[in-house]
Parts: sequence; structure tokens; C-alpha cells
Amino acid sequence: MINEQKKSNYPKPMSFLAMVFWTGLFGGLFWGTIGFIAYYFNFTEIRPNVILEPWALGKWKNEWLGTVISIIFMGLLSVGAAFVYYAALKKFSGIWFGLGYGLVLFILVFFILNPLFPSVKSFFDLSRDTIITTLCLYLIYGLFVGYSINYEYQNTKAEVTESAT
Repeated sequence: MINEQKKSNYPKPMSFLAMVFWTGLFGGLFWGTIGFIAYYFNFTEIRPNVILEPWALGKWKNEWLGTVISIIFMGLLSVGAAFVYYAALKKFSGIWFGLGYGLVLFILVFFILNPLFPSVKSFFDLSRDTIITTLCLYLIYGLFVGYSINYEYQNTKAEVTESAT
């Protein structure tokens, strides 16, 4: 009886899909901001604002407002990327799937989607610092999203198994 009263006083846990949404949003905002800091300190030639190039007109996109909107847009795109990971790879545990997902996103952006961003040089024309920095950012982003989703999936699966017994 007392345990049931204690359980009813706790807030209801977040749904798994809500956790995927927040993981994607936070991952995009956080790692987009880290990408801007890397650009600011000249670790990479690519600023987050390049994401606005195909869609936005005017000089504002290269100023502080463009940077803020770009990072927010990255957060929203990251929600989609998190749901793709959820749909395809949630059942696989370990860090390697997240790292692999980050690598796939890096290849997608720098080899397939590169023509959408005219100010980004082709991959082989980028500086070594830019390649290493952006590759590491994508790998860590993939690790963050992948491991967060896998961890939550494994916990949810364990709770369901535990409650069934």
C-alpha cells in the first residue's frame, strides 16, 4: 500500500518518443553551438550559417541572427535524424552504431548534399583541420544520439521484462 502511494506521487516518466525528440533537439542545438565555437576558434572553415544558403536571401544570414537561426534549424533537423536512428538502429546496443551513424551523416552531408551549399568547398579541397574537426563533431553527435536512444531503449525493454515477471 505504501509503495503504491509513493509511486503515485512521482511524475509520470516521459514517453520514449518524447525522449527521442528531446535528444535530437538538444543534440542539434548543443553540437551546432560547439560547431560554431570550433569555427570561431578557426578549427573549421565551415560555419553553421551554411545551412541557410539554399533557402535564405540577404546579408542577415551571415550575421549573429543567421547564426542563431542556423543553430535552431540544426536542432530541428537533428530531431528528424534522431527519429531516423530510432526507427533503424534503436535495437542495437554499444557505441559503434552511434559512431557509424555519425559517419554516415558526415558522408551524406559532405559528399551527397555538398552541392546544396555553394560556400562549402568540395571535400578534397577542405583543410585538414576542417575535415578532422567536422568529422569528430559528426562522430560525437552520432554517439550522443545513438547511445542516448539505445540506452533508453534497453532500459525500457528491461522494465517491461521486469514487470512481466
